[in-house]
Amino acid sequence: MATREQLCTEEEVTFMVHDFYRRVRADDLLGPIFNEHVKNWDTHLQRMVNFWSSMLRGTGAYGGSPMPVHIALPNLSAELFQQWLKLFHQTIETLPNKPFGAKADSFAHRIARSLWYGYQLYNKPETAPTEVFNA
Repeated sequence: MATREQLCTEEEVTFMVHDFYRRVRADDLLGPIFNEHVKNWDTHLQRMVNFWSSMLRGTGAYGGSPMPVHIALPNLSAELFQQWLKLFHQTIETLPNKPFGAKADSFAHRIARSLWYGYQLYNKPETAPTEVFNA
Protein backbone atom coordinates (compact mmCIF):
# COMPACT_ATOMS: atom_id res chain seq x y z
CA MET A 1 0.00 0.00 0.00
CA ALA A 2 1.43 3.35 -1.04
CA THR A 3 1.78 6.17 1.46
CA ARG A 4 0.10 9.47 0.66
CA GLU A 5 3.44 10.85 -0.50
CA GLN A 6 3.86 7.86 -2.84
CA LEU A 7 0.28 7.91 -4.18
CA CYS A 8 0.92 10.64 -6.73
CA THR A 9 3.20 13.49 -7.65
CA GLU A 10 2.46 17.17 -7.39
CA GLU A 11 2.50 17.24 -11.20
CA GLU A 12 -0.23 14.59 -11.32
CA VAL A 13 -2.37 16.60 -8.91
CA THR A 14 -1.82 19.77 -10.95
CA PHE A 15 -2.76 17.98 -14.18
CA MET A 16 -5.92 16.52 -12.62
CA VAL A 17 -7.06 19.88 -11.22
CA HIS A 18 -6.44 21.78 -14.46
CA ASP A 19 -8.09 19.10 -16.61
CA PHE A 20 -11.10 18.93 -14.29
CA TYR A 21 -11.65 22.68 -14.26
CA ARG A 22 -11.22 22.83 -18.03
CA ARG A 23 -14.21 20.48 -18.18
CA VAL A 24 -16.13 22.50 -15.56
CA ARG A 25 -15.61 25.78 -17.40
CA ALA A 26 -16.88 24.25 -20.65
CA ASP A 27 -19.89 22.55 -19.03
CA ASP A 28 -23.35 23.96 -19.82
CA LEU A 29 -24.57 23.61 -16.22
CA LEU A 30 -21.48 24.36 -14.14
CA GLY A 31 -19.52 26.66 -16.43
CA PRO A 32 -21.77 29.71 -16.01
CA ILE A 33 -21.79 29.34 -12.22
CA PHE A 34 -18.04 28.97 -11.87
CA ASN A 35 -17.27 31.63 -14.45
CA GLU A 36 -19.53 34.08 -12.62
CA HIS A 37 -18.07 33.46 -9.18
CA VAL A 38 -14.39 32.76 -9.87
CA LYS A 39 -12.79 36.15 -10.39
CA ASN A 40 -9.21 34.97 -10.94
CA TRP A 41 -8.83 31.51 -12.47
CA ASP A 42 -5.07 31.33 -11.90
CA THR A 43 -5.57 31.94 -8.18
CA HIS A 44 -8.50 29.50 -8.02
CA LEU A 45 -6.59 26.76 -9.81
CA GLN A 46 -3.60 27.13 -7.50
CA ARG A 47 -5.92 27.03 -4.47
CA MET A 48 -7.49 23.84 -5.81
CA VAL A 49 -4.08 22.28 -6.47
CA ASN A 50 -3.16 23.10 -2.88
CA PHE A 51 -6.45 21.63 -1.65
CA TRP A 52 -6.10 18.36 -3.54
CA SER A 53 -2.40 18.12 -2.75
CA SER A 54 -3.28 18.43 0.93
CA MET A 55 -6.03 15.82 0.66
CA LEU A 56 -4.17 13.30 -1.46
CA ARG A 57 -0.52 13.85 -0.60
CA GLY A 58 -0.80 15.24 2.93
CA THR A 59 1.21 18.34 2.04
CA GLY A 60 -0.73 20.77 4.23
CA ALA A 61 -0.57 23.31 1.38
CA TYR A 62 -4.25 24.26 1.75
CA GLY A 63 -5.37 26.33 4.68
CA GLY A 64 -8.82 27.52 3.71
CA SER A 65 -12.39 26.62 4.57
CA PRO A 66 -14.52 25.69 1.54
CA MET A 67 -17.88 25.50 3.31
CA PRO A 68 -18.56 29.26 3.76
CA VAL A 69 -17.84 29.95 0.09
CA HIS A 70 -20.19 27.23 -1.10
CA ILE A 71 -23.10 27.89 1.26
CA ALA A 72 -23.13 31.53 0.13
CA LEU A 73 -23.81 30.60 -3.50
CA PRO A 74 -27.42 31.02 -4.61
CA ASN A 75 -29.63 28.28 -6.01
CA LEU A 76 -27.39 25.24 -5.78
CA SER A 77 -29.03 21.84 -6.25
CA ALA A 78 -28.17 18.18 -5.88
CA GLU A 79 -28.13 17.98 -9.68
CA LEU A 80 -25.28 20.50 -9.81
CA PHE A 81 -23.27 18.47 -7.32
CA GLN A 82 -24.04 15.33 -9.34
CA GLN A 83 -22.78 17.05 -12.48
CA TRP A 84 -19.63 18.13 -10.63
CA LEU A 85 -19.05 14.49 -9.63
CA LYS A 86 -19.73 13.28 -13.17
CA LEU A 87 -17.10 15.64 -14.59
CA PHE A 88 -14.68 14.72 -11.83
CA HIS A 89 -15.15 11.03 -12.57
CA GLN A 90 -14.63 11.64 -16.30
CA THR A 91 -11.40 13.41 -15.44
CA ILE A 92 -9.98 10.68 -13.24
CA GLU A 93 -10.92 7.98 -15.74
CA THR A 94 -8.27 9.48 -18.04
CA LEU A 95 -5.51 9.32 -15.43
CA PRO A 96 -2.94 6.56 -15.93
CA ASN A 97 -2.29 6.33 -12.16
CA LYS A 98 -5.37 4.31 -11.14
CA PRO A 99 -4.74 4.25 -7.35
CA PHE A 100 -4.45 8.04 -7.44
CA GLY A 101 -7.69 8.30 -9.43
CA ALA A 102 -9.55 5.95 -7.10
CA LYS A 103 -8.47 7.88 -4.00
CA ALA A 104 -9.35 11.22 -5.60
CA ASP A 105 -12.77 9.87 -6.63
CA SER A 106 -13.43 8.68 -3.08
CA PHE A 107 -12.53 12.09 -1.68
CA ALA A 108 -14.66 13.84 -4.33
CA HIS A 109 -17.76 11.89 -3.28
CA ARG A 110 -17.18 12.73 0.38
CA ILE A 111 -16.60 16.40 -0.45
CA ALA A 112 -19.74 16.64 -2.59
CA ARG A 113 -21.82 14.99 0.12
CA SER A 114 -20.42 17.24 2.83
CA LEU A 115 -20.86 20.46 0.85
CA TRP A 116 -24.39 19.53 -0.22
CA TYR A 117 -25.41 18.70 3.36
CA GLY A 118 -23.85 21.90 4.65
CA TYR A 119 -25.51 23.93 1.92
CA GLN A 120 -28.94 22.52 2.75
CA LEU A 121 -28.55 22.90 6.51
CA TYR A 122 -27.50 26.52 6.15
CA ASN A 123 -29.97 27.60 3.45
CA LYS A 124 -32.99 25.48 4.42
CA PRO A 125 -32.59 24.66 8.12
CA GLU A 126 -36.28 23.83 8.45
CA THR A 127 -36.02 21.00 5.91
CA ALA A 128 -34.28 17.67 6.41
CA PRO A 129 -31.27 17.44 4.10
CA THR A 130 -31.39 15.07 1.15
CA GLU A 131 -28.63 12.83 -0.09
CA VAL A 132 -26.71 14.24 -3.07
CA PHE A 133 -27.02 10.93 -4.92
CA ASN A 134 -30.74 10.35 -4.29
CA ALA A 135 -32.20 13.84 -4.41
